[in-house]
Amino acid sequence: MNIDLLQPKPFDLVGNPILIAGNAVAFEGTLSYSVSEGHDEVTGFTTVGSTSIRQFQSAIDIPASTAFQLSRLFVTVSDDTAGGEAPPPMVTVPVFYGPMILPGYAGFQPYTVRSGDTLSAIARRFYGDASRFTVIVEANAHIISNPNVIFPGQQLRIPVTG
Repeated sequence: MNIDLLQPKPFDLVGNPILIAGNAVAFEGTLSYSVSEGHDEVTGFTTVGSTSIRQFQSAIDIPASTAFQLSRLFVTVSDDTAGGEAPPPMVTVPVFYGPMILPGYAGFQPYTVRSGDTLSAIARRFYGDASRFTVIVEANAHIISNPNVIFPGQQLRIPVTG
């Protein structure tokens, strides 16, 4: 494999722009990327060295006109210029898209669950509204399978606005 995607990591909570970075060798010095959730897609390319492994980084701007319907996205980076009979080198990473979870998303604050905490109480503390616990659940869908079951010491991401 000649693409090592270091950012984002699987299930990262990302904003706009989505930052990608890693190491790669690309046949003609170009890597393609796409961001999709099954309904709409943003595509583009970034450059990388062509003779040996090189670092790459890019910021993928998600236009306001993009019709994403889900907060779960897939970031794919591939070397479409690689010739041959084998499929092109490709890496796909699932991420959560903060602007679809919380309007005005600017990042997240880590929170360690304490004894006696509930998601409703945490939502009331951060958002002033217990019913907004769904924002926390959606931002942590990779670790919260049941909103009624959280435990002390669990690390949650609390989305925040700018």
